[in-house]
Amino acid sequence: MFQKHFFTEEQRKTIVQAIADAEAMTSGEIRLHIEAKCKNENVLDRATEIFFKLKMNETAQQNGTLIYLAYEDHKFAIIGDKGINEVVPANFWEGTKEVMSGHFKQGEFLEGLLFAIQETGSHLKQYFPLQADDKNELTNEISEG
Repeated sequence: MFQKHFFTEEQRKTIVQAIADAEAMTSGEIRLHIEAKCKNENVLDRATEIFFKLKMNETAQQNGTLIYLAYEDHKFAIIGDKGINEVVPANFWEGTKEVMSGHFKQGEFLEGLLFAIQETGSHLKQYFPLQADDKNELTNEISEG
């Protein structure tokens, strides 16, 4: 059966709200991109391609984070922009990715993504606290390939 969206409309609203809640802690920007199949052999290459396609590199502080999921290929990645990568430890995303992987292996895609979004907001808060004049530079809507 053809599935227009991987998540139900209610689940999508929950994800978008989780992104808004996470961004309420930080000046960082978080996006989620979902597609059935990874169009590159290397998931990080595909995530990077999507990152630039979504213009996530154009935030003022270069502090955008993309969570990428190719659900049929069982591949995912979390990547941050230059501003993030310059200030965080090399293994910054590893713990988040491990927990996500555990959820995904159980078929708990929503739970894994909600965890990753919340953790990303918490992590970014340490390096990019919310500013009084902060504005939402990128949409919180889920993008799909």
